[in-house]
Amino acid sequence: MPRRLVLKMNVSLDGFVGRNDGDVEWIFPSIDEELQEFMVDLLGQAGAHVMGRVTYGDMAAHWPTSDEPYAAPMNDIPKIVFSRTLTEGTWPETTVLSGDLSTEVARLKAEDGDDLLAHGGAGFARALIGRRLVDEYRLVIHPVALGSGLPLFTDPTDLTLVSSEPFPGGAMAVTYAPAGAGPGAE
Repeated sequence: MPRRLVLKMNVSLDGFVGRNDGDVEWIFPSIDEELQEFMVDLLGQAGAHVMGRVTYGDMAAHWPTSDEPYAAPMNDIPKIVFSRTLTEGTWPETTVLSGDLSTEVARLKAEDGDDLLAHGGAGFARALIGRRLVDEYRLVIHPVALGSGLPLFTDPTDLTLVSSEPFPGGAMAVTYAPAGAGPGAE
């Protein structure tokens, strides 16, 4: 069965994925035990983790030596990094791709396997969204409004709600499909 590209992002109530300086510390107060289990399960369902060079650099510096619950699925599942400057990965199970993003994602989607789970930085996420490569959005909306920051969406984007799940810490996990691709779409 062909793979789907699922974009996993933490988002503020007002649609930002980070402060202007990239800080994401604002997500942690609402991560309770149930949300953590949900996120670890989501990571473990991936056939591969897909990310850009900057996110890869941050994750490769952290997860290999971490004993956090997220570490096992991050370390054990293959990583695919899109970069024009990186030639090889230092984190085990890493493949670096430097070709056209749309072409490479189409090739990866055509392969059999579990879903491709994309992790952003804002720029990489917006590149995937702008090229209409995302098949499903898995967003965790945190109970904080930042007022300004790095937006997930910069253009109008119609989505169809697939599911939602509230968590005790105030966060809400929502799954959206691009409009016309969700349940009941013709």
